[in-house]
Amino acid sequence: MRAPAEKVASPEDLARQLDSTGYLADEGLAVSAYLALRMGRPLFCEGEPGTGKTSLAVALAEALDLPLVRLQCHEGIDAAQALYDWDFPRQLLHLRTLEAASAGTLDPDAAERSLYTERFLLTRPLLRALTDSPCVLLVDEIDRADDEFEAFLLQLLDENAVTIPELGEIRAAVPPLVVLTSNRTREVHDALKRRCLYLWVDHPDLEREVAILRRRIPGIDETLARQVTRAVHVLREMELLKPPGVAETLDWARALLELDRTVLDAATASATLGAVLKYREDLARVARAGLDRLVAG
Repeated sequence: MRAPAEKVASPEDLARQLDSTGYLADEGLAVSAYLALRMGRPLFCEGEPGTGKTSLAVALAEALDLPLVRLQCHEGIDAAQALYDWDFPRQLLHLRTLEAASAGTLDPDAAERSLYTERFLLTRPLLRALTDSPCVLLVDEIDRADDEFEAFLLQLLDENAVTIPELGEIRAAVPPLVVLTSNRTREVHDALKRRCLYLWVDHPDLEREVAILRRRIPGIDETLARQVTRAVHVLREMELLKPPGVAETLDWARALLELDRTVLDAATASATLGAVLKYREDLARVARAGLDRLVAG
């Protein structure tokens, strides 16, 4: 099977392939993703929530025609949840079946060996990424995991292999394209960052976000797309608990279309702000600032 890097000729070619999936990549993003492919290095994407970090991994998998393997990190995640575990209930049932069939002549060593085979192995995302390679491995929100999990991840990123004591080493035939994302709720350790290419993913500028709306929502009027995007950019400049991301821009535009609105005025903005703001405090802050500010210009 062709390595993923062989499917892309240049950063511009990768940008075109991503564009075909609906993901509009700027030059810096396209270059970083291309280098990650060519150099076989993980791509560490950091930025505010809603800037398209996770969507990049999804788009890369689609553009390169590769399976996407996703590991969603959370506090307390460990190797059993991320790498592999043994199916204890099935092992126990198998052992009881052996005992019943042996009529008291069960060989303990042979029985133990039969318990630790791939038949009883529960493959978690990290192991699946090694066995199903080539693929895109998304390690989403690594900043939610703890230091111990980061340390555990280092060996896998270095060697594209893992050792299961009962089965031996499992190594990827073709290293997966690894994309790690972080919303920067905490600082990720330098040891992990050193193994990666770093990409700060910012909110798109107004023109690119208008283009995203028109690509993702076919048929939307350009005037409405610009009004919604301009209003979202105003919101991002305010001191909000949760500034809206691109996903909220898309939700707001879709909500307006469902209401058959062709323009965004103050009354419509007031009625539909719940599509773009998710905290009561943010709604109150915007109301105090005046909704006319959102639709001006």
